[in-house]
Amino acid sequence: MKPEKYSFWFIFVFFGIVTPIYYFVSGEIAGTFVLGATGVLGGFIAGFLTLQARSFDPRPEDREDAEVVEGAGDMGFFAPKSIWPFWGAVVTAGLFLGPALHQAWITILFLGIGIWACSGWVLEFYRGDYKH
Repeated sequence: MKPEKYSFWFIFVFFGIVTPIYYFVSGEIAGTFVLGATGVLGGFIAGFLTLQARSFDPRPEDREDAEVVEGAGDMGFFAPKSIWPFWGAVVTAGLFLGPALHQAWITILFLGIGIWACSGWVLEFYRGDYKH
């Protein structure tokens, strides 16, 4: 948890320093707001990770005296083969293509395909070879 915590504290401090400098150099309100909001959101995540790190023991990768074998074990279940991430990428590309070409019908078409692809991805393990 330490690397993540320190990364977000760095984001909080960095944008806390950069935001007023940006405002005084450019005088732009919108960019200043976005930079400040980025810093505040980084601070929220950093605070959350700091509080969560207190409530459980450190992970093996956070300890200096840890052995490699302590990190062994299941990391989760991953689909052995799946076509659904491909369809998710196609749908995402199509959703961005519609507004880029100013064609609403493309967006509507890919919304429908997206419902099909999302349903297939969610229900992947309820039918076929890998049902449980």
